[in-house]
Amino acid sequence: MKYTAIDWNASIKSVAVFRALNLGDMLCAMPALRALRRRLPEARISLIGLKSAIPVVQRFPDYLDELIEFPGDAAFPEQAVQKNELSDFYRNMRDRSFDLALQVHGSGQRSNEIVKTMAPVQWAGFVPDHSQQVKGQLLAWPDHLHEVHRYLALLRYIGLDAYDDTLEFPVSSSDKVLADDIASQMGLRLDKTVFIHPGARLASRRWPLERFAKVARAIADRGWQTAITGSPSEIEMALQLRASSGHALVNLCGATSLGSLASLLQRGKLLVCNDTGISHVAAGVRLHSVVIASGSDVLRWAPLDSSRHTVLYAPTGCRPCAYEECPIGHPCALGVEVRHVMAEVNRHLSEEAVQ
Repeated sequence: MKYTAIDWNASIKSVAVFRALNLGDMLCAMPALRALRRRLPEARISLIGLKSAIPVVQRFPDYLDELIEFPGDAAFPEQAVQKNELSDFYRNMRDRSFDLALQVHGSGQRSNEIVKTMAPVQWAGFVPDHSQQVKGQLLAWPDHLHEVHRYLALLRYIGLDAYDDTLEFPVSSSDKVLADDIASQMGLRLDKTVFIHPGARLASRRWPLERFAKVARAIADRGWQTAITGSPSEIEMALQLRASSGHALVNLCGATSLGSLASLLQRGKLLVCNDTGISHVAAGVRLHSVVIASGSDVLRWAPLDSSRHTVLYAPTGCRPCAYEECPIGHPCALGVEVRHVMAEVNRHLSEEAVQ
């Protein structure tokens, strides 16, 4: 396959975007996909990603036309490799002969080979080293940039107008209806509600539950309604948090769809969470947040609007962390104390008493 700048004068009717990552990663790529759609309004744009991206594709039909499920690769930890599906997957990708493929799944050390094996007519993406750059096609991985800005930088490098870094998360009327029903059942006054999200995919990315409980207690003591969010698998965590808080916190774990949760957040007062996907949902619906970043690369993932979103973290030399459990005592999490979080919570909520 030759290396050459993308020819935007060629007929580009089909585009494959390779990004086999989870919710937060996908939301951070939406500004770039928005710019891509603006440049190619009539093209069929296919996301090659994880099954977990189905709700994202459904939520952004203006930017993505379909999801093609990626069977996985041994180099990527997000899912186990479905080896029996790999041959059919690559055969199907070659048969479709995409006019353009974009590699937006990391530096390209492994993902470029995956994209090239799909045999698109043209392709572009990142490369690990500056010596591998190809003007208008392959950009050296910009490790210094925020996650949102990396993909906008790639599109600009290959010739697109891509500067708008606004995150978004569309909320439909049906999402609002579902959210209204949940709020009614749970007795939530959303403008008086603070959401707490104690979960994260890796245990190493979770602030200690007992500290979340102290924060929840302090918030509830001030008269704010407090609701716990999370997936069905995090219900036990939510029950422990509720019991430790000493308050009858509203448990929304497993009770919401992605859309109804976004609608609830959109009308809430504040979110306190780990640095995980819900932080990007909050940014998309403009909800203020206090984010505790344990183990993550803060410069890469912190919400861009620092006035609306506060990110608290303890600097450690081992970031970013890929361990399930921290092997050295979790200093990145323990370095953020309850008083640090409450100072920011109070700033966002202001000192006004709840009426």
